[in-house]
Amino acid sequence: MRATARPDLAALWRRVEELAERHGQDPARVLALPRLSHLSGVEPCRIPAVVAGRAAELPLEQRVHLRFLRLRATRRDKHGREWPLAAIADDFGAPGASLGPLNAGTGLPRLGHAAGVQRFFGVHAGFLLADAKSAVERALALAPEGRDDLENLSHLTGITPQAIRLTLDGRPPRLPLKEQVRERFEHLRRTRLREDGQAHSLAAIAKSFDASGQSLTRLVQGEGLPNLAAAAGIQRFFGVEGGFLLSDDTEALGTALTAVARELESAERQQDNPLLAVLRAHDVRSIVTRAGRLSPRGWKSLADHLDDLLAREGQLGRPAAPAGTGEDPTAAGPATGDPTAEGDTR
Repeated sequence: MRATARPDLAALWRRVEELAERHGQDPARVLALPRLSHLSGVEPCRIPAVVAGRAAELPLEQRVHLRFLRLRATRRDKHGREWPLAAIADDFGAPGASLGPLNAGTGLPRLGHAAGVQRFFGVHAGFLLADAKSAVERALALAPEGRDDLENLSHLTGITPQAIRLTLDGRPPRLPLKEQVRERFEHLRRTRLREDGQAHSLAAIAKSFDASGQSLTRLVQGEGLPNLAAAAGIQRFFGVEGGFLLSDDTEALGTALTAVARELESAERQQDNPLLAVLRAHDVRSIVTRAGRLSPRGWKSLADHLDDLLAREGQLGRPAAPAGTGEDPTAAGPATGDPTAEGDTR
């Protein structure tokens, strides 16, 4: 993300505090460091320094490694154990050994494997990696007030208006990852132009992350995927979200704080009919209708699968927040009211 577009985290923090107080919620709970860490992947002990702008950015390889370890530590299976590498990799048709370097911090995963890991744990994948459903949902949450038209959503997500309509109807198109990444890269070049109105050249884009324009030729021709470092560089060049594994700490935490702020701002609008909001957000009616055709054995299988999904996202066994409190189950303790305060929060 270019320097001029980076969020003012201290101001965003204060905004969330004000919104929490306005809605009768405890700002310390809303801004609890464990909760923000769970949302962003930034370690709790680093968050105060990141907010204050004092944190040195970690190298990409170390950052991705630490976030992967955090995913495994905080999104466990239904028995409370860390997911084995083999189970994670099997979800996207790869051997567990392929994640060994990522787990050990000795190498970056392939782009397709990074997408698979994020999909397995149910975290946001970022502009190039997100599937249509998660990209549209995120854009709707972050879009400016009153700007939820299809063209604006297409600009934010890189998805065509037609594909957005299908996604909103519960029928998201399924593109091969290679084709999806190529289309979104071309969308960035087409919609984020130079000051003279021309598209950025491959050489200029690649130069921003110390590579040659030729290294992006196969991506443009649809013949291959960029490596993880190149994908991060492309997203940074165009100022779009890098996603859970790819974003630097400031971007990831800014996304988490913005999501919290949007959640608080939309609370009043949803109070008129909260059940309807839930039904629309999660397509509950469609799920219940289809589940009604299951046999008793099918119901048990569905319940087991839901337990697995909840475990992956770190929600299994956590009590639901009382209605109207806005409390978050990931808020393990209050955060200091001053985000720049030092202290060991591990």
